[in-house]
Amino acid sequence: MFQDHASCYRAIAAKDRRFDGYVFTAVKTTGIYCRPICPARLPKSENVHFYPSAAAAQEAGFRPCLRCRPETAPDTPAWRGTSATIGRALRLIDEGALDHGGVERLAMRLGLGDRQLRRLFLKHVGATPVGVAQARRINLAKQLLHETSLPMAQIALAAGFNSIRRFNEVFQSLFGRPPSDVRRSHMEDRPGSSHDEMVLKLRFRAPYDWTSAAQFLRQRQYLGLERFDGADYCRSFCVKGKFGTLRVGPGGPDWLKVGIRCDHLDILSSLIAKVRASFDLDCDPMVIGEHVGDDQKLAPLINRYPGLRLLSSWSGFEGVVRAVLGQQVTLAAGIKLGNQFLEALGVPLPEDLAQSSGLKVVFPTPASVARADLSFMRMPVSRQQTLKHVAQAFADNDGLLEGSLEAVRARLLAIPGVGPWTVDYVALRVLRDTDAFPCGDVALQRAYRQLGDGDLVSDSQAWRPWRAYGAQFLYQSLCEDHEPTRP
Repeated sequence: MFQDHASCYRAIAAKDRRFDGYVFTAVKTTGIYCRPICPARLPKSENVHFYPSAAAAQEAGFRPCLRCRPETAPDTPAWRGTSATIGRALRLIDEGALDHGGVERLAMRLGLGDRQLRRLFLKHVGATPVGVAQARRINLAKQLLHETSLPMAQIALAAGFNSIRRFNEVFQSLFGRPPSDVRRSHMEDRPGSSHDEMVLKLRFRAPYDWTSAAQFLRQRQYLGLERFDGADYCRSFCVKGKFGTLRVGPGGPDWLKVGIRCDHLDILSSLIAKVRASFDLDCDPMVIGEHVGDDQKLAPLINRYPGLRLLSSWSGFEGVVRAVLGQQVTLAAGIKLGNQFLEALGVPLPEDLAQSSGLKVVFPTPASVARADLSFMRMPVSRQQTLKHVAQAFADNDGLLEGSLEAVRARLLAIPGVGPWTVDYVALRVLRDTDAFPCGDVALQRAYRQLGDGDLVSDSQAWRPWRAYGAQFLYQSLCEDHEPTRP
C-alpha cells in the first residue's frame, strides 16, 4: 500500500483510514510526523515526505505528532509485503530482544546474518532493527503517559529505559518538552484502571470478530489457567519467571481492553507483544478477506465472519503440549486431558493473584514435565512418552522454535512421536505462519466439501500467502452445527 508520493498525498488529503498504519507523513517545515488521519491542517505537497513506519520517520529526525499520536496507529508489520522473517523479528523486538542483546543475537535467533537482517529491515521497514526498538520503546512510554497514572520512574522501567534520567533525556530530545508536560497537556480518559490493575488500549485494524474469538477460547480453556468473566477472557501467566494475570475483552471499535495484574513492570513490553500476537491484532482483515474471498466458495464465510482472527498459543511450549494432547482425539477429549495435566503439574499462582483473578495455576515448565511421571494421564503410553520427549527438547534447547520455519519443522519432526499433523498445528497456532495449511486434516476437508465441488489442495494455492486464514474460516464454519475441531 506504500506507493508513490502523489497517491500518498491524496490519501492524507482525504484522511483515508485505509492508509493508517501503512504510511506516515513527515512535514519538513515543522519536523513532525503524523498519521494519514491527523486533524491538523494539510501541509503542502512539497513540504512532506512519506515513510513506511514510525521508526523510519523517527530515524530520519522527525518527532511524533501530539494530536494524532502515531503510537496509537494500528500496527501492520506482517502485511507490508515483507517476509515472514521480518514479522518474527518485529515480534521478538516487541518482546525485548534488543533490550539485553544485540542485532547479532537477534539475527542468530532468526537463522540469518546480522548484515542480511539489517538490509531486510531497511528495505521493508525503512529503519534499522535498533531504530525500530527505540521507536517502540518511546511510543510505549508515551502510551503509558496518556493511559495510566503510573509514576515516571515506573513508566521508564516498563518502556525499557535503564534509568529515568535516560528516559527524560530521550523524551526531551524527541518532543522538545519533558514527559510531565505531555501528561498534563494531553491527558485523555483512561480505560478503567484500578489500584491493582493496569488497563491499556491495544489498537487493531477494524473489524475484529470478538464473538468468534471468545467462542474459540471458551471451547479450549483449561480450568484454573483460563476463565471467562462475562465477555472478558482471563488467564494467568509466568513470563521470565514473573507471575501475573491478564484480562482481555472488547473495548472500542478499534481497540481491545487489556487489564494486567503484575508487580514487575519490566516485562510489560513482552506482555503487550504476547497479547498482540495471541489475539492477532496486527492483521489486516480487509486485505486478507478480499484476497481469500476471490474463491467464491469461501466468500460467504468471509461475509459471515468479518474480522475473523487467527488466534495463537500464549507460549511455544504450551502450544506444542496442546497439540500433542489433541493428537487423534476430539476437542473435548483433548481439553479433558489438558485439565488432568494442569491439575497434577500446574504451578500454583501466588495467593494474592489467585484471589483477585479466580485463577489457580500457571502452565508448568518444560523441565518439570520432563521429570514428571505421566502415568496418571488417561492416554496411550506412547503419547505420554511423546509429551516427555517434547518437554525434554524444550528443556534442552530454549531456542527450539527459533530460526527459519523449515529448520523449526525439522527439529519438531525429529522428536519421537511428533508427526506431520502436530507440526502443521504448531505452524498454525504457535509459529503464526500465515501460510500454514494442514491440508491432511479430515475436518478441514469435510468443511470444504460442504461448500461445493473442488479440490482443497489445489484450490488453496490461490489463497497464498494467507492459507492459514482460509483454513480458519473453514474451521469456523464447522462450529455452527458440529462439535468444533481440534484446531
